Amino acid sequence: MLEQTADVAPDAVVGATSRVWGLAQVGAGARIGEECVVGRGATIDAGVVLGDRVKVQAGALVYRPAVLEDGVFIGPAAVLTNDLHPRAVDPDGQVKTGADWTPVAVVVRRGASVGARAVCVAPVTIGRWAMVAAGAVVTRDVPDFALVAGVPARRIGWVGPSGHRLSPAGEGAWTCPVTGQRFVEVDDQLRETS
Repeated sequence: MLEQTADVAPDAVVGATSRVWGLAQVGAGARIGEECVVGRGATIDAGVVLGDRVKVQAGALVYRPAVLEDGVFIGPAAVLTNDLHPRAVDPDGQVKTGADWTPVAVVVRRGASVGARAVCVAPVTIGRWAMVAAGAVVTRDVPDFALVAGVPARRIGWVGPSGHRLSPAGEGAWTCPVTGQRFVEVDDQLRETS
């Protein structure tokens, strides 16, 4: 469903079961999977790829060449950047054009969440099921299941697919208080156990 005031490029692909709310913009060549929600006033830039069941909340800005895998959540007014050296003009004072830079990506892996007003400074990858706290500024890759907060963002804990903070369960072991799922921490990385 496309709201009447949504601005969707003619060559953008939007899954039949997805919803794009009013005043949202979806750029040329963008691909939005099934069962996605693009909130009011959000921007999905040209060429951005969203998997299935992705939620991009109101006012979020997702710039090319970002890739959001299945089940990703982008909070209200979050920003995924794409320029390492942003300038309006070159050293001679001439207005820069698209030919003057190469966009770099923010990649958000399956099930991860980026909180309200967080900023992800490309190039970075947010790992599977990771959670970026509201207002955080991510300047380096975030491991799978990591909970990061602050400016710049630092790991302050671990979260499971349920979104709840994991509880310590012995030396290097963690457990989800909701699902009981168990994890092991090795070399600052978290892995699911069977």
